[in-house]
Amino acid sequence: MADVILSIGEFSKMTYLSVKALRHYHDVGLLEPVDIDPATGYRRYATSQVATAQAIRRFRELDMPIDDVRRVLTAATVDERNRVIVEHLGRMREQLERTQASVDSLQSLLTEPPRPAAALDLRHLPPTIALVAHAVVEFDAVADWLEPALAGLHAQAVERGLGTAGVDGALYPDELFEIGTGEVTAFLPVDLRVTGTVELPATNVAVLVHVGSFTELDQAYGALGTAVAERGIGDVGPIREHYLDDTTTEVCWPVSVG
Repeated sequence: MADVILSIGEFSKMTYLSVKALRHYHDVGLLEPVDIDPATGYRRYATSQVATAQAIRRFRELDMPIDDVRRVLTAATVDERNRVIVEHLGRMREQLERTQASVDSLQSLLTEPPRPAAALDLRHLPPTIALVAHAVVEFDAVADWLEPALAGLHAQAVERGLGTAGVDGALYPDELFEIGTGEVTAFLPVDLRVTGTVELPATNVAVLVHVGSFTELDQAYGALGTAVAERGIGDVGPIREHYLDDTTTEVCWPVSVG
């Protein structure tokens, strides 16, 4: 059966896409009308485009970026199309897991008693020879940057025949917290001082061990920072984290006493 040509209003009703959305998808080259009246600029669509428009609506309801929707619609093969969809579903699953973790953490804050003031564990950290990686990172992107950065340092240590001399760690400058962007340093302590290693300076810190998810690490920061502030011993310098294992983080707050 031949296509029936539709006004944009008729097409909008059939696809559950607003006229505004249809105009936008035309402007970005996602869904072209079959005809545009040269005198009036009115857009016209064909009935054969209804299924495509409905697919676009469903993908957008799943928050698929327009560029990925375009990749799906123009995929040369079914495998290529499915790969784009599976990648997006994976990102959605990760987002759902992060949302669930945030909900659980908020529920704990609302129902559990406040975390008691931290007992200060004061330590002197000696100079540390380490391989390092630096990057200017936005606060919300730190976790995504840190894991591959540390993996790269481990690969570098193996390639250069260096033994590790401590756990993975990172340094977080004040700017990261104050303005949301700062130069983060990932580091891996090693057993030899060779070209390319650096010496992290000695520092005095108050330490609190956090066991649990990354989404609740702020509670450790709050408890430790409060204890340091109440003692009036806070000092300048980056916050230092040591990653003892996948669920255990040492938070090290710079202090002015040993």
